Amino acid sequence: MRIGELADVVGVTTRAVRHYHHLGLLPEPERRANGYREYGLRHAVVLARIRRLTELGLGLAEVRDVLADDAGKDLVEVLTELDEDLARQEAAIRERRGRLRVLLEAEGGVPAEGPVSPELAALFAGTAHLSGSPMAAKDREIIAFLETAMPPEARQQLVSSLGEVLGPPEAVARADEAYALLDALADAEPDDPRVDGAARALADCIPPGLFPEIGDLDLDHDGSVLRAFYEDLAPAQAEAIRRTLRLLTEERR
Repeated sequence: MRIGELADVVGVTTRAVRHYHHLGLLPEPERRANGYREYGLRHAVVLARIRRLTELGLGLAEVRDVLADDAGKDLVEVLTELDEDLARQEAAIRERRGRLRVLLEAEGGVPAEGPVSPELAALFAGTAHLSGSPMAAKDREIIAFLETAMPPEARQQLVSSLGEVLGPPEAVARADEAYALLDALADAEPDDPRVDGAARALADCIPPGLFPEIGDLDLDHDGSVLRAFYEDLAPAQAEAIRRTLRLLTEERR
């Protein structure tokens, strides 16, 4: 058989055959006097085995290991590991689909910040009236980022503490007032007299459990994430956030 005939018989492309030659998976026959390579039944058997193994999900490196053992004693072990890996993937897919279903069926739909946990989506839905506040929108983006970046335990603590800030009606009213004061600083300078009032109002919104490690913050050397957050704000708004953190640090020491 020529290479095209071999590929047709097994149901692969000639490019795949050449690739398997290159990787050393499929023996390459010597060229005959006419310059063509002639493939025999053994080549077809090996190529068919490669195809079956790859269709099962094995990578080419794993296929090489299986083919290296003619007795096939490693095949059961490799396929067992593949089955266990597929089972883990299947469980992860079921879990992700469950989260997506909760988001898609939630009242108010998927938040503008993108997919977040169902608990955070519910909190955002409860404060939809704040969506007109530019500062509130930035806050929600940061919260969504933190939920993604934090380890599971810290993520739970974050969402739980946010429930105190955005849950009760009186807490939402305080947040509404603080966001309004911060929005009003969009065109102000850092020394604007309204900065202190905005900082105090924002500090009053934040429960002790939200940032339990705040007393350890080095406010003179802000972290890279915090610096990026400041750079995204107007000068007076950034100063209000800095003063808020100082107030919270002093109160929690």
